[in-house]
Amino acid sequence: MSTVTRWWWVRHAPVVGHNGRIYGQDDFDCDCSDQETFQFLARALPRDAIWVTSHLRRTHRTAAAIFAEMESGATKMEAGAAATPLVEQDLAEQHMGTWQGMTNAELTAQRDGAWHRFWLAPADEAPPGGESFATVVDRVSATVRRLSAAHAGRDIVAVTHGGTIRAALAIALNIDPERALAFSVDNCALTRLDHIAGAAGSHAPDDTDAWSVRLVNAVPRTLL
Repeated sequence: MSTVTRWWWVRHAPVVGHNGRIYGQDDFDCDCSDQETFQFLARALPRDAIWVTSHLRRTHRTAAAIFAEMESGATKMEAGAAATPLVEQDLAEQHMGTWQGMTNAELTAQRDGAWHRFWLAPADEAPPGGESFATVVDRVSATVRRLSAAHAGRDIVAVTHGGTIRAALAIALNIDPERALAFSVDNCALTRLDHIAGAAGSHAPDDTDAWSVRLVNAVPRTLL
């Protein structure tokens, strides 16, 4: 018999203070002033869920803004359900190493105009002192599998980052990390991926599972 664990991925609110520079895992704050966006997310997300963030403050602030709307009026949820989310450092954004703090123009000049993709490099290239996107996929995969097993059959709301959510899509679709870089992941957009354990039936090995992609990069105002 299969068990479905529903992952609700939300990218954090827009980052402030980076002045157009590459920030990766630099710990900037975010702008949570768009109350209407958080009201829509509060209505769209499940009430009784496990909440998870990365260790970076922009995910904590975004989760708190959603939770504040869930506490009010018709969207009220069980007290404390999202007040203290699990903090998973391996769900953080890609670490951009020495590129963090540089502008795109500075990086282009440093690389002598070398070709690069959305995350400033092919998926298997690691910035000096940083990590490749392929490495992000590996660490996100390990965390997703662990939490899916620990909270099997539950809803998991993961307030994380664009790179983290692209990694989750690579895992769910079983595609090469390079292809996953083509996905757009907007601030405060919602992606839902259902993990199905034992999807192949009773004759399959215990570790057989599958994924169902239910929603990708849904802007809050389109959800209701």
